[in-house]
Amino acid sequence: MKDVDMRVSIAGVTLKNPVITASGTFGSGMEYSRFFDLKRLGGITAKGVSLVPWEGNPVPRIAEVPSGMLNAIGLQNPGVEVFLERDLPFLRNAGCAVIVNVAGHEPEEYYGVVERLNGVPGIDFLEINISCPNVKAGGITLGTDPKMIEELTRGCKARASQPVIMKLTPNVTDIRVTAKACEAGGADAISLINTLTGMKIDIERQTFALANRTGGLSGPAIRPVAVRMVYEAANAVSLPVIGMGGICTAEDAIEFMLAGATAVAVGMASFADPCAAIDVIDGIYDYCVRHGAEKAADLVGAVR
Repeated sequence: MKDVDMRVSIAGVTLKNPVITASGTFGSGMEYSRFFDLKRLGGITAKGVSLVPWEGNPVPRIAEVPSGMLNAIGLQNPGVEVFLERDLPFLRNAGCAVIVNVAGHEPEEYYGVVERLNGVPGIDFLEINISCPNVKAGGITLGTDPKMIEELTRGCKARASQPVIMKLTPNVTDIRVTAKACEAGGADAISLINTLTGMKIDIERQTFALANRTGGLSGPAIRPVAVRMVYEAANAVSLPVIGMGGICTAEDAIEFMLAGATAVAVGMASFADPCAAIDVIDGIYDYCVRHGAEKAADLVGAVR
């Protein structure tokens, strides 16, 4: 058969393959560039960027749990101006699509970041983070209210020349409702899932393992939930879906694509294996060869 066409398209932007890195797990790629050529990736999602510097939550902020981890980093970042000066020049030369994750406590903060990034060369997408469970305002507090989601989506779209991706929380009753709110607000794509809210208690010290008490659960433990939600969202809206949540292998990624994800994001797996995303890319290619698929895009939504 012919060589596999690994390209996928989201909102008119072509990715060389369907594998990107998840926000908050890859920085801006500088550290990982020592392990492999970033040009092999479909895209890099930069860590959350806010209008002004955020200190994040007190330590301890990470705890290992069965089949995953809890984190309560709290979107620590140096702010949009440092991102533009320090990180974006590196990302422009990475050789893959660049997605900037946008954070805020309230709509006006989101809008401020979007306006600052609007039209900036080298940024292919803006991912609006309405799903972080580890901040006291913004994030999940906005992402569980369909009316607010629609309004925030519309506001970001009005201020952005780049395609807008809305990142959804799984901490809702029905993911289809929030996905439809994004579509109604004019989103170009949605990404899901962010972490599930969890807790760990240190029984010897009889206290919380995280200073924040709760944190976001990621890793293989959440993958079945994520696959189900991606399937539901993909069948509820006509928007492209970026699937994530516990992807560690090519088999995991293919499962998301068959459920309806146009692209997939590798997150926590990169902590254990810096080359995890590359292994996923190679594995998708091999799967397509074995199953006679000429294009990776043929896998998207193949299971109904």
